[in-house]
Formats: sequence, C-alpha cells, structure tokens
Amino acid sequence: MTPAFFFSLFLSMTAVCLRAAVIRDISDETLGASAIIERVNANSSKPLVHGDIVPASTRNADPCTAIGCKWPKTGSYVYVPVSIGSEYSDQERNIIINALVTFHASTCIRFVWRTNHVDFIHFFSGQGCYSYVGRQSRGQVISLQRNGCLYQSTVQHEVLHALGFHHEQVRSDRDLYVTILTANIIPGQEKNFVKVATNNLQTPYDFNSVMHYRRDAFSKNGQPTIVAKSNPNLNFGNAFQMSANDIARVNRLYGCYPHISSSVPPSTPRRIAAPGYP
Repeated sequence: MTPAFFFSLFLSMTAVCLRAAVIRDISDETLGASAIIERVNANSSKPLVHGDIVPASTRNADPCTAIGCKWPKTGSYVYVPVSIGSEYSDQERNIIINALVTFHASTCIRFVWRTNHVDFIHFFSGQGCYSYVGRQSRGQVISLQRNGCLYQSTVQHEVLHALGFHHEQVRSDRDLYVTILTANIIPGQEKNFVKVATNNLQTPYDFNSVMHYRRDAFSKNGQPTIVAKSNPNLNFGNAFQMSANDIARVNRLYGCYPHISSSVPPSTPRRIAAPGYP
C-alpha cells in the first residue's frame, strides 16, 4: 500500500495503526528532538532564530496566535492542509505521516491533503530542520532534511512550531525555573535563548516537553547552558515524543475541550496533493 493510501485511511479513521517500515539510526532518535535539530542545523546557511524558527516579518503559544496566526477551527476540528515533497522516499513519507497522525489521537488537529487550500504546510527536504511559528499567509514550508530530520520527535517539534508554539526554555516565565549560563554559550548563539512574550495557557513549565532544549544546547565547552533551579543536575531536553503538557497546550490553544473525538467527518478533503512545492 502506498503512503497516500495509508494517510487516507487515517483521515477517515477506518484503519488500525500504521506501522511503516523505516530505515534509520535508532541511536539518533534517543538523542531527542532538540539535540537532533541542533546537530543538523549546525551547518545550515538558513537564517534562523531560536535554532530552528524561520523569522517572519510579523509574528508557548506565540502572541501572534491572538491576532491571526492560529489555524482556523471548523466545527469540532482544526483542519491543517498539507503536502509532502516528491523528493522523499515512501519510507520517509511514512515517517512524516506517522508523526502527523499522532496529533489526531489526542487533539482536534486534523491534517488533510492539500487541494485548493490557500493556507497550507508543505514538507520538503531543505538544509536543516526548521519551521515558521504559527500559520503564515498563502502557504508555508517545514524543512525536514533527509538523512537527519526524519524522526517522530523532530516532525512533532516542527509541526508544534507551525501550530503556534515556541521552545519551552524561552517562555516568558522561564527565569522562575531555569538559569541560562551565558558564559557557556557559543559566541553568536545567545539569540537562541532570548525570552519570548508567550501565552503559557496556564500550563506548568515542562522539562519533558518535546519543545525543550537540552541542558548543554549550543554549549561552547560541553558545560551546561541551561540549569534547572529545582535540581542543578537535572537532565532534560531528550524527549522523543510530545509530553502530556504539549498535548494539553494544543488542546487549550485550539479549544479542543471538553471532548476530543477520534472521528473525522466524511467531508474531510482526502485528495493527494500534487508532488513538489506548488
């Protein structure tokens, strides 16, 4: 069966869990999303902020979610149209599809194939792993570089950016929970630790978030750049999937409560997007 057929089955919720056959280095997955992204983006020439965010001219929910960068909700669901570049193999496409479907199980986000949608996400293999924060006008890209970014954790991480979320350690109240050791940061990378005026959605600071950097992120000397105030020896930033708090934030931001249904109405678009970036 093709990945397209699998994804259509998921969108209609008539199939059991997809178990795609994938070939990858499992040791990379155990590093967690932040370490994988930092390593892959180390040599990227793409101008990025906070490590993997494409700067937008306007614009852990970003303030823009209050003024237009949330994806619109229709009835009980938030439909996010997607297309996937033809440069990916079937196995690589399945990794992306598997990660997208994890949002269906616990949130009201529903990824659907792009047809004639004006706003959509296109996954392509660029130089590194990166995304915009929140919905951008007239289409946006998420780069998932082949041979580097294709893991459930990294896909979830970049998609959470596209849904409107920043990294955990830059949230507005982070100074209550962590200390940033600027003396250990690679010169020129201090910008990756600048706080953002986030809407934290009344959720606790989460060291287990898939959006949290590792304690030695962007370190010039192997020493910690982020230290937990509650426990200076705490190890964190190794998440390989969304935490309960990550899921709760999506649900709160998009009003998925009080009930999250696993079904998708028959009218959900299922046509496969044309290969390549429109």
